[in-house]
Amino acid sequence: MGCFTFVKAVMVVFNLLIFLAGMCLAAAGIWVTVDRDSFMTILPPFTDNFQNQVNVGIFSITIGAVMTLLGLLGCCGAQKESKCLLIMFFSIILIICIAETAAAVVALVYSSYTEIILRTWATPGLKEQYGKDKVLTDLWNSTMTTLQCCGFSNYTDFSESYYYEQYGLYPSTCCAGSELFPCDEDNADFSNVVGCFKQIVKIVQTKVSIVGGIAAGVTAIEVAAMGVSMYLYCYLDKKAT
Repeated sequence: MGCFTFVKAVMVVFNLLIFLAGMCLAAAGIWVTVDRDSFMTILPPFTDNFQNQVNVGIFSITIGAVMTLLGLLGCCGAQKESKCLLIMFFSIILIICIAETAAAVVALVYSSYTEIILRTWATPGLKEQYGKDKVLTDLWNSTMTTLQCCGFSNYTDFSESYYYEQYGLYPSTCCAGSELFPCDEDNADFSNVVGCFKQIVKIVQTKVSIVGGIAAGVTAIEVAAMGVSMYLYCYLDKKAT
């Protein structure tokens, strides 16, 4: 009985935290949806194109709602000792685990297409909006300066672009020693500054252990939650008989 009481208390507290986190995330999502402009001022700059394609508000509301539902099911199921709610909690966590596994497999299979997809999104912005759209220009300048890179692939991403047609030069980050010489095509080709995609890939590869650790931690929590809920379910089922 003592073990059951302890596990029950852990289940209630754990799911109460999930419930509160879900409510906070959903509230943030509603804030973004209702008053996006004020919310975006506290975040790093995003392009209008990115904001239109990725609805941060709806995404946050959806994830927050799922977390709130999970927390409510787990907390009430443990507190009320309801087998129905506990098995529903177990089933949802199991579905999430299966979905995560499927997503990981798909990401692994289609990882070779990542550069193509990102290039399709990034290159038109560089050619058409860099130097014209202040937010996009500042974002790319910050990225290129921080990562010491040029464009998505290399300096040729700026060839025939709005920026090149206006100034006849490439961004200063595309040339080594640009403070001494103008960053024209010859200097950019000679400098051979690597593209930002390759730099990002290098950073991701160096952080892969951290990402793997986080993924393993999330999986462990999900498995533990399923184990606890199934223990409570089996205990109550045995008690009923």
